[in-house]
Amino acid sequence: MSQPQLNEFIPPPECPVFEPSWEEFTDPFAYINKIRPIAEKTGICKIRPPPEWQPPFACDVDRLKFTPRIQRLNELEAQTRVKLNFLDQIAKFWEFQGCTLKIPHVERKILDLYQLNKLVNEEGGFDAVCRDRRWTKISVKMGFAPGKAIGSHLRAHYERILYPYNLFQTGANLPVCTKATLTNDTKDKEYTPHDLPQRQSVQPQETCSIARRAKRMRSVKKSEPDEEFCESRPKRRRRMGTYVTKPQPEMIHFPSPAAAYQVEQYHCLMCGKGTAEDRLLLCDGCDDSYHIFCLIPPLHDVPKGDWRCPKCLAQECGKPPVAFGFEQAARSYTLQAFGDMADSFKSDYFNMPVHMVPTELVEKEFWRLVSTIEDDVTVEYGADIASKEFGSGFPVKNGHFEVGPDDEHYQSSGWNLNNMPVFDGSVLTHITADICGMKLPWLYVGMCFSSFCWHIEDHWSYSINYLHWGEPKTWYGAPGYAAEHLESVMKKLAPELFESQPDLLHQLVTIMNPNTLMNNGVPIYRTNQCAGEFVITFPRAYHSGFNQGFNFAEAVNFCTMDWMPIGRSCVRHYRELSRYCVFSHDEMVCNMALKADIMDVELASAVQKEMKMMVEEEEELRGKAHGVLQSQQVDYEMLPDEARQCCKCRTTCYLSGITCACSPGKMVCLHHALDLCSCPHSNLTLHYKFTLDQLYPLMKAVKQRAESYRDWLSVVLLYSGLEELHSLVEQAETKAFPACTLLDQLRTIASEADKVAVMAQQLLNGKRQTRYRSGGGKSQNQNELTVEELRSFVQQLDSLPCNIRQSPLLKDLLTRVDEFQQRSEHLLADESPSALELQELLDASLGLDVELPQLPLLRERLEQARWLEAVQLASSRPDSLCLDTMRRLIDQGVGLAPHSSVEKAMARLQELLTVSEQWEERVLSLLEASPHHSLETLDGALQEVENIPAYLPNCLQLKDVINEAKKWIHEADSLQLGGRIPVLDSLSELVLKAEGLPVKLEPLSRLEALVTDIQSWKESAAKTFLLKNSPLSLLEVLCPRCDVGFGHQRSRFKKVKDSPLVFKKASTKLDSVCDVKKALTESRDSASAMTTLEEVRQCEMENLLALRASNESKLLSAENCHAVCVCQKPPSGTMVQCELCRNVYHSGCVTTAEEQEYGQAWLCPQCQRSKKPQLDKVLPLLASLQRIRVRLPEGDALRFLIERTVRWQHRVQQACTEGVLEKVSNMVSPLRLGPELEELMVEGFLLQVTLPETEQLYRYLLYTLAPPRSHSTEQEHSSQRRSPHHHHRKVRKNGALNHKKLNIQSRKTKRRLECSDSLENEKSEKFCKGKPKKSKERSKESKMVSSPTHTMSDPAASDSEEDFSLCAAPWCREPEGDEVNWVQCDGNCNQWFHQICVGLSAERAEREDYICITCTQPDYNRRE
Repeated sequence: MSQPQLNEFIPPPECPVFEPSWEEFTDPFAYINKIRPIAEKTGICKIRPPPEWQPPFACDVDRLKFTPRIQRLNELEAQTRVKLNFLDQIAKFWEFQGCTLKIPHVERKILDLYQLNKLVNEEGGFDAVCRDRRWTKISVKMGFAPGKAIGSHLRAHYERILYPYNLFQTGANLPVCTKATLTNDTKDKEYTPHDLPQRQSVQPQETCSIARRAKRMRSVKKSEPDEEFCESRPKRRRRMGTYVTKPQPEMIHFPSPAAAYQVEQYHCLMCGKGTAEDRLLLCDGCDDSYHIFCLIPPLHDVPKGDWRCPKCLAQECGKPPVAFGFEQAARSYTLQAFGDMADSFKSDYFNMPVHMVPTELVEKEFWRLVSTIEDDVTVEYGADIASKEFGSGFPVKNGHFEVGPDDEHYQSSGWNLNNMPVFDGSVLTHITADICGMKLPWLYVGMCFSSFCWHIEDHWSYSINYLHWGEPKTWYGAPGYAAEHLESVMKKLAPELFESQPDLLHQLVTIMNPNTLMNNGVPIYRTNQCAGEFVITFPRAYHSGFNQGFNFAEAVNFCTMDWMPIGRSCVRHYRELSRYCVFSHDEMVCNMALKADIMDVELASAVQKEMKMMVEEEEELRGKAHGVLQSQQVDYEMLPDEARQCCKCRTTCYLSGITCACSPGKMVCLHHALDLCSCPHSNLTLHYKFTLDQLYPLMKAVKQRAESYRDWLSVVLLYSGLEELHSLVEQAETKAFPACTLLDQLRTIASEADKVAVMAQQLLNGKRQTRYRSGGGKSQNQNELTVEELRSFVQQLDSLPCNIRQSPLLKDLLTRVDEFQQRSEHLLADESPSALELQELLDASLGLDVELPQLPLLRERLEQARWLEAVQLASSRPDSLCLDTMRRLIDQGVGLAPHSSVEKAMARLQELLTVSEQWEERVLSLLEASPHHSLETLDGALQEVENIPAYLPNCLQLKDVINEAKKWIHEADSLQLGGRIPVLDSLSELVLKAEGLPVKLEPLSRLEALVTDIQSWKESAAKTFLLKNSPLSLLEVLCPRCDVGFGHQRSRFKKVKDSPLVFKKASTKLDSVCDVKKALTESRDSASAMTTLEEVRQCEMENLLALRASNESKLLSAENCHAVCVCQKPPSGTMVQCELCRNVYHSGCVTTAEEQEYGQAWLCPQCQRSKKPQLDKVLPLLASLQRIRVRLPEGDALRFLIERTVRWQHRVQQACTEGVLEKVSNMVSPLRLGPELEELMVEGFLLQVTLPETEQLYRYLLYTLAPPRSHSTEQEHSSQRRSPHHHHRKVRKNGALNHKKLNIQSRKTKRRLECSDSLENEKSEKFCKGKPKKSKERSKESKMVSSPTHTMSDPAASDSEEDFSLCAAPWCREPEGDEVNWVQCDGNCNQWFHQICVGLSAERAEREDYICITCTQPDYNRRE
């Protein structure tokens, strides 16, 4: 059987879910008070503890054994229960009529008889509906589709089933035409009454199947138990007569009587007749008899089974309904046994494992089951199990459950439901009695579909439920403000229940579909409570729900001070409903007032209000009971609750109560003082706890406590400074104000203000160690305040409840920060800000201990500005802008933040670097090229490089090279400028310079050739002059000696000291060969060089003559002990004497020519300085040197040597001409030479050229002064040791011959020179026709002057014709050919020279004057 499906259940909206942090979770009441504004709007809320909060399950499972309640789901819902009660009444009515109620089907759905009856009554009753033909309208209201003649069917069912019942209820007569029968339809289902009174009074057998799903409607086809049941019942109506068998009606079954007895004494109570005995029925209740046709409604046949007369029927049906309640199960369960049963039921019902059943499916199925009368599902619920007996699920101190060290904190946790009712902040702490379920937790063991009905907590208190484990529990709740609305809706929808049970909602036995309540305007919220979660219900918040499966929960009540006015309202509400109070509200308030000194100040304020209301009400009530004369003080705490309940309103009395002697054991409150009894007030007795005089001090104490707090609070609201705040906190602690939120806030404010003050001071002092210097700025630190935080910080200072003295300074700091930001924006907006300004701004930020977001950008811009300035500075100094600088700047620029100015500068710098590197490499390749590039190539490259604004070493080197090369070329050109002859040192220095220049220099090869020629010449001269292994240099040999003197045997470079005979000028300027070389090198021309050498010669002659005189004086000295020889020892043995220096030497100390002929002069090692080559070997050296045309000291010395030789020869010739030699024989002292001859002889020995004149002169003098003797070897040897006059005598002996030979040779040489001059003059006239006459005349005149032998005889002058065709150059190369170019000297000599011999070209000879080497020297002859 099935009834029309209700609309599918729609879940209500979810209630708030809170997840506190550990800090919030520490104080439960503080957190609940925090969420109360949100959660009380929905009535319920869910709290998820932190994940780590997992208390151990401490319940004693082994001892836990409970008897659950039986819950038939469709009996729980209010509207469904109303229908069931109605059907029970109908079924009872027909049962007493001997019929069984069977509910018909319409349109394959079970007919809702309750709705049909209700709609017909609302339309005016059966007659009115039939009269107005409104059955179709009723069918539509019942949900049937119109147009199917459903109305007629409904009318038939109503008339057959409900109409007799309604007539019975009204007592009206049934018309004769009415035929009261219950038709038999195979589709109808038999209805079994619930029999609530019988079921609640009789415990079911233990063998009955509990918590199984069953069908309350059974089919008629199966069996007919009523017939068997009727057979077993006493057939008392058989006494009414013989039973006549008649056709059975469709739904009424009459048994066939075994016999019919005629009982004449029975008569019908309706008609009073005893006729028609076979139609008389005997009542099974009272034994009264009635005709079946006299009954209302009449019966056609004798009913089968028990039958009740109308009087008994009215008595049975008029009984008041028994209050609905849950039955107790027939057996007890352990936790494991209950869990097995619960899991088995759920898995069987849904045909799937319990953990796979969705909560939404269970929820919809639950509300379907409670809303139908077709399905009867029975479940069991282990509710309200006292935790005191079996132990709480939470661990408690001194409990049987041993807690580990890690779980001990759960014993004292405020969320432990054993602690919450008595936790600080819960007013239930002041209730002395242990109230099970309210102060002591209750345990709940649920199974699928087990439910808790709509209810509110006792005294409208808070409740908290914790699900230890198991499947979820589904909750529904309504906020407290909707409580009365919910009650009115339920009373409106199920008034029948509330008529018989006004406090139905207090019994926790009735639920109503949340959708129904929501459709009637009641706000409903839901949630699924999972294991480990709390659900809190707020004051007067109706809540209900059911379990999704097997689970274990624990619940308890608690009350905070905000509940106290609600609690008093609840007591008044209970008084109106005559409902028992769980505890005395006044007793709790008085207990709190007795502890006013230590009471929480906020609680004291709430208690003061309660005390005021309580005392005023008590004073008013006692004033109304002024007629009560007797009074007695009673300690109500010592009385049981039953003894002090008002027998009228069931309120628990505490402050006062009225009793009367006439009614022992009864007491009423002062509100119902007149309802106790009818005795006069004088007989009544007032039982009081406190007198009014005792209540006033209590109220005053609470008031003082509250007002002291208020006074303190008023001061708190007016304080201004931080010092005052500290004073208030200290005052609160001194007066022992209990910890309260405000005090905590003050402490927090004071602490925060202190922190703010310290932070403000640190900000002002700049002592926060959160920065370091970096480019003038500071680093960002996570501890620093941002600008917005500082701004907010300053704003908070303004909004702080107290003032701090640093506030104005911080405002000034904020002002400076704003100025800093403005300047920062201005500088950052500038394309190229000044580094100085940026640095100053960053320096200014050091005094701002605030996190400035501009600082990183400012540092970036500072680095950029510094870099740009460095680039600009480097660019302004191109002389110092080297490649390394550019690379360093580029490397620095790469690390900078991107910016347009930086990128532009980087691009320019990179371009400059690239160009510079390319040119550096190119210039380097030019400089390192082999062969070297020309000067023009390098100069062209330099012109391109000069435009590059950078310091390029290679390019600068190129520039230096070019400058040096130009300078070198200029010097090279200036060496021979104006026909000047370059000096060797300058030439060598120039060549050396050229070697270091990587330039191709055109004159270099010529200069190198000159240097090479000079070196070759010097080598040739050295071979010519220098002795083998000679320590002397070529210059030392060719120059006059500078080291002649007493110390001439010392090193040639060492000056003679303390020698008065040394020439002073030489000693000061030309003391050594180095000085002479330096003087020659620095001389401007050959003439100055000759002058210098002449000075040295004079010095040489003077020093040597002095040395000779000194050595001679040593020999003539009487003391023969002077040191002589190279060994510096006195003379001894055989001695030899140098003809030049006149020093004597031991023959063993020096090398002597033993075979030296007589007449050959012996010179000591100091005086024998060179090979003394022949003059004809020396003249080619001078000629080759003139061809080279380079001046060098050795060349000047050689030229001076040749000139000195020529002059010496002239002097010798002059001496011969003037007869000086002839005078030697006429000398007074033949042993001594005259000064003139001695000087002439000495100078001849000094010449480093071998001349015949020297040897001839020496032999002439030797033979003249010391002619040779034919003595023995010993005498010859002694003559060599003696003074030179012996030689003079030898020379004198052969003087004529020698003189003759000398004159002949001299004349020959002279004639040769003169003839050569004449011939050359002729040739010069031939080849040099363009020469002026004056030059020729000067030439002739010069020849006349220069030839002292010009007047000699012609035969001597014309010895050979060839002499006139000779070149005047001593080094003539004797060129051959048809045409030989000649040139005549334009100087004084007018001699002719081959052009090739003097190094002239024909062009140069035509273009320039030529002066020979002789004419360039001083005219010594003329000077003499």
